[in-house]
Amino acid sequence: MKDLLLRGVKVVDPGGDHHDTETDILIQNGRIGRVGRRIPLGKAREVRIEGLHLSPGWVDLRAHFRDPGEEYKQGITNGLDAAAAGGYTAVAVLPSTAPPMDGRSGVEYLLRKAQHHAVQALPLGALTKGLAGGQLAELFDMQQAGAVAFTDDQQVVSNSRLMLLALQYVMNFDGLVMTFAQDPGLVLGGQMHESPLSTRLGMRGIPALAEETQLARDIALLAYTGSRMHVATVSTREGVELVRAAKARKLRISASVSAHHLLLDDGCLRGFDTDYKVMPPLRDQTHIEALREGVKDGTIDCIVSDHRPEDVEHKKLEFAQAAFGMIGLETCFAEANTVMKGRMTLRRLVERFCHGPRAVLGLPVPHVTEGAEAELTLFLPEQEWHLERNDLVSRSQNTPLLGQPLTGRPVGIISKGQVLLRSQQVGAV
Repeated sequence: MKDLLLRGVKVVDPGGDHHDTETDILIQNGRIGRVGRRIPLGKAREVRIEGLHLSPGWVDLRAHFRDPGEEYKQGITNGLDAAAAGGYTAVAVLPSTAPPMDGRSGVEYLLRKAQHHAVQALPLGALTKGLAGGQLAELFDMQQAGAVAFTDDQQVVSNSRLMLLALQYVMNFDGLVMTFAQDPGLVLGGQMHESPLSTRLGMRGIPALAEETQLARDIALLAYTGSRMHVATVSTREGVELVRAAKARKLRISASVSAHHLLLDDGCLRGFDTDYKVMPPLRDQTHIEALREGVKDGTIDCIVSDHRPEDVEHKKLEFAQAAFGMIGLETCFAEANTVMKGRMTLRRLVERFCHGPRAVLGLPVPHVTEGAEAELTLFLPEQEWHLERNDLVSRSQNTPLLGQPLTGRPVGIISKGQVLLRSQQVGAV
């Protein structure tokens, strides 16, 4: 890569030597060559953008790339491109593909297809064979091949004995189980959050109780085993309280929330727009305020995209037949920043995108230090903008945020010796 000189950039690097400073940064041969004021340009390419901020690279813990099996919806390369556009230098990829990523070969397939991209793919191996909940998958083999954690995505392991065995088994190599807390029997046939609004709209509701009961079981199993567990996409007040209480008991638990559950509420469904149909469902303001407070006080460790691409044939249907999910890699930071701005500092918000996810997976934080390999995210936290179709890199564009005002925008990433910048943000440099 050609040398790059970032002029007057504000560094957001909690725990780093240059946190909260405005400085120049010279990138040479994929490394941070110099940090300081008035660095000579030399032969470097200069980037000077008013309000530009920089932090260690962000990590997303929950994205679906539909590869193998449904590449027409996304694909690995297109998914990684979308992640880069969203400011991520690494992204954890879900195993619910066709066939599922439940063995060494699936992990190796993902890593092989992603190896030359600037964004690092972090494979999430299936917890059970075929995501069927009947038998443990090849967990150790997948861990040896590069899997960073294990999950059945939104297929809940209903068999408590099997979940207990999974938590015990991964302790042999300090592995991590990611759980999705929605009791299948209470969710069955549900379309949206259970409330007076769901009754008025004539749609079967998904009660908050579905999350509470499943999560209570999983925490009880975690306490019994002493293992490690991550709770994916908490969506209710009760879920936040259960995680908070488990942390107070010093259990090895972490949790995430999707950005759209912080920004959007169930009232969005009044128009029956299927782009708002997600799982877990959008909740009401009582739950949303609890989620925001959980992010603020650290009960919730990280904010995730829960990126789920769907094509028109699976999304633009009658509400009951439409698939759950929305894309979120390109907009995750903007969504979170829009709603949490003024509620928490930018430093703490960046921690939910960088430090929190890395701590969950046991990954080091790449600080802004001279001589270190550059793994950086560039972003404009104050920029106000409206999402348009040409802003989206994802092959599928199932998002309800088109035309919506947002605050804060990623500019690009520097990672693995590559620079990926959004041209419309950088302009002439």
